[in-house]
Amino acid sequence: MNNNPLAFRMRPKDINEIIGQQHLVGKDKMIYRMVKANHLSSMILYGPPGVGKTSIATAIAKTTKTAFRQLNAVVNNKKDMEIVAEEAKMSGKVILLLDEVHRLDKGKQDFLLPYLENGLITLIGATTSNPYHAINPAIRSRCQIFELKSLEPDDIEQALNRALHDKERGYGNQNVQVDLDAMLHFTTSCNGDVRSALNALELAILSTDENEEGVIHITLDIAEQCLQQKYFSHDKDGDAHYDVLSAFQKSIRGSDVNAALHYLGRLIEAGDLVSINRRLLVIAYEDVGLASPQAGARTLSAIESAERLGFPEARIPLANAVIELCLSPKSNSAYKALDAAIADIKKGLSGDVPNHLKDGHYKGAAKLGRAQNYQYPHDFENGWVKQQYLPDKIKNKRYYEPKRTGKFEQALAQVYKNLSP
Repeated sequence: MNNNPLAFRMRPKDINEIIGQQHLVGKDKMIYRMVKANHLSSMILYGPPGVGKTSIATAIAKTTKTAFRQLNAVVNNKKDMEIVAEEAKMSGKVILLLDEVHRLDKGKQDFLLPYLENGLITLIGATTSNPYHAINPAIRSRCQIFELKSLEPDDIEQALNRALHDKERGYGNQNVQVDLDAMLHFTTSCNGDVRSALNALELAILSTDENEEGVIHITLDIAEQCLQQKYFSHDKDGDAHYDVLSAFQKSIRGSDVNAALHYLGRLIEAGDLVSINRRLLVIAYEDVGLASPQAGARTLSAIESAERLGFPEARIPLANAVIELCLSPKSNSAYKALDAAIADIKKGLSGDVPNHLKDGHYKGAAKLGRAQNYQYPHDFENGWVKQQYLPDKIKNKRYYEPKRTGKFEQALAQVYKNLSP
């Protein structure tokens, strides 16, 4: 064995050794078919850290026996890419794995594009960011995009057992015993990151002395020391952040308290109080709205309390707000009505303000017919009088369509009905 980390040494020798990602590399799936046909196209692999982006790239190169080079879009410069291009000219084709491809600057991009067009370089871009958000369209349009998923515990266990039994790259020549609960910790606490699990296993093996029977015995305590609890990937500016926020709001909208609390917990663990507060306030008015208008005021109160308290105590008012919003009746009628009005305005459906509603507080207004024949509602019984308020062009438009999910809006709906022509 060389001095490279175990995760590096255990990279697959060919496409059939890849663990997980069977939706891409399983038989008759897209990447497998490209490799089988030896007809590769440039691609972007995106997904969380440690799920096999580099492994797939190296496996493709080894299986197709194609020259393979690995660069980083941030660390390596244009000169490094020129060297790869020269090698491609000599060998006929090079597979270039470009880590952090979303950070590729314009100069490097412009250099690469002709080589992608003529096929001398097959680009495999690796990124943890959603390529539809983060990667320049010029590169994205020349690549197929594949999303990699976090590995399941069974996949991680398969990778660890392979490393334990591999005599060439792993620890098959040593007598290593891993307790069941230790293996469970490695497979579940890595959060789908096989690289973390493999390197933690290697640390456990190298730092544990053989016992009297010549066995390296890995216990749960050792496993916990070598792999501290790895929390979910959550970059506040990254794709995962917006996915969690989206799931948070949709869970509250769907009245699933347990799911909403789960996603709230993820956002709290990420320390993202600003996003939590903003999203809760939006939910109170967008999703609960007129069905329970008092929820908005109580949500704002909870948010202000959370801001004053800070974490960890902030979680207490936040939990109250989330549970109330989840179990409140839901109505989006208010903002949908406004959106419908705005849509008409953008389409040119507006028209002149009726003369009797125009401002009459200036000399000469009466001569222009402004504010004439306006009926002051407070002068009438019940504070209401029938008169036209919308422009002539849209005088019969109805934007507000009440829902009857809450008692408050049911009352509004009845008044609305009584006032409607």
